[in-house]
Amino acid sequence: MRQQRWFRIAVLAGALFAINAVIRLVVRIGFDGSDAAQGRGSIVMFALVALVLGGLTFVWCQHRRPSGWLPDIGFGALAGMLATVLVGPFLSGSEPFVNGAGDFFAQIWLYSGFAIGGTVVGYWAAVLLGRDYRSRALQAYSRNRTTRPRKIVRR
Repeated sequence: MRQQRWFRIAVLAGALFAINAVIRLVVRIGFDGSDAAQGRGSIVMFALVALVLGGLTFVWCQHRRPSGWLPDIGFGALAGMLATVLVGPFLSGSEPFVNGAGDFFAQIWLYSGFAIGGTVVGYWAAVLLGRDYRSRALQAYSRNRTTRPRKIVRR
């Protein structure tokens, strides 16, 4: 079951939603839902989402092609975002559209921006260090080509 693609996507979505749920409950219980605490909690939540996606991208891109890890990251982040935006407000005693459509879509844009930014930074870090799948394949090819014995031509 762990090897199936949907399992990785579901675990990632659950982890991203869990980050949001913990932050919302801490703000609701510990700070009585003050606006300053909600703002700081949102910043922490978005930073953690970017950090988790960046770290996961860094690890996954070392062993698999982008066609293998990018859809998993994308669908997991999308499912996590939908759960965060649609289910998350109920944890803090609110509703998704209570502040209007502007705040709802602003949260979607912020979440998308941080998710994409974290993924890009994680991939760039792997490429910069030469640890992504393509760089490692090129290093192996280069190493293999230089260590082959020279063919002797008979005349």
